Amino acid sequence: MNIRNSIKAVIIKEDSVLLTKNRGASGDFYIFPGGGQDHGEVMHDTLRRECMEELGAEIEVGELLYVREYIGKNHEFAETDAHAHQVEFYFHCTLKDDKLVTPTQPDPKQIGVEWLRIDQLQEYDVYPKRLTNYFIKKTSSIYLGDIN
Repeated sequence: MNIRNSIKAVIIKEDSVLLTKNRGASGDFYIFPGGGQDHGEVMHDTLRRECMEELGAEIEVGELLYVREYIGKNHEFAETDAHAHQVEFYFHCTLKDDKLVTPTQPDPKQIGVEWLRIDQLQEYDVYPKRLTNYFIKKTSSIYLGDIN
């Protein structure tokens, strides 16, 4: 099996973070916008494309914040994700003009886009779950390991 790179945006405005809202078999959950890097595509271009597809927004890409691995066989969704091995790169981003339009190609499970208060992230199903702990504490560690 191949390892997949996924590039993610951390977009903060005041005390909230912008996430995509998704619906799965277990209910609604939130993830950071972004997605798979295409062959020959630099990470910043991946992130700009994915944010237009999922958020309907043009972004400015800033510094790399976190690197997270997801090895499916090690986590709660192992029954369906045992084959998955993904490396995710989380970049600090800002919206270019502070407005969202209709996403051009939302993910199949995506049902919306929402700003969630950072101090209330633990009240929602946000994936990766443990990233919210690092995010709230503003840890200086960049590599977070195999977390969900």
